[in-house]
Amino acid sequence: MCCCCKEKKVVVTEGAPKAIGPYSVGISAGHFVFTAGQIGLDPATQNIVEGGVEAETRRALTNLKNILEAADSSLEHVVKTTVFLRDMGDFARMNAVYGEFFKENPPARSTVQVAALPKGAAVEIEAIAMTHCHHDDDHECCCKD
Repeated sequence: MCCCCKEKKVVVTEGAPKAIGPYSVGISAGHFVFTAGQIGLDPATQNIVEGGVEAETRRALTNLKNILEAADSSLEHVVKTTVFLRDMGDFARMNAVYGEFFKENPPARSTVQVAALPKGAAVEIEAIAMTHCHHDDDHECCCKD
């Protein structure tokens, strides 16, 4: 196993809200990135965006996109998401926006209703994604080890 498979790195980005507690917004470990749940917080203001569950879902997924890109991954490399909804009645509206971000080969997903979310958010989304493997064509990928 190559050395990159044994490292754990904290993901830092200006493109997502800062952690407001003893956690990281993302952790890159081996060939995977694990994100903290993202709500519809605007990173510039630390306030929930206006516009209801659709706007909050769009902002949460944009935050996830920025975290993943800072970790050398992308939404296309997401293998699993978990969506937390304050009200399952918002599922169809959340799902329509979610589909804009995951158009082809969407990741596995669980969606659950919860009693409450931070800052009164309507939706929170977390993701697990693979990172890019950087190797020349002349070398085998260490992922095979």
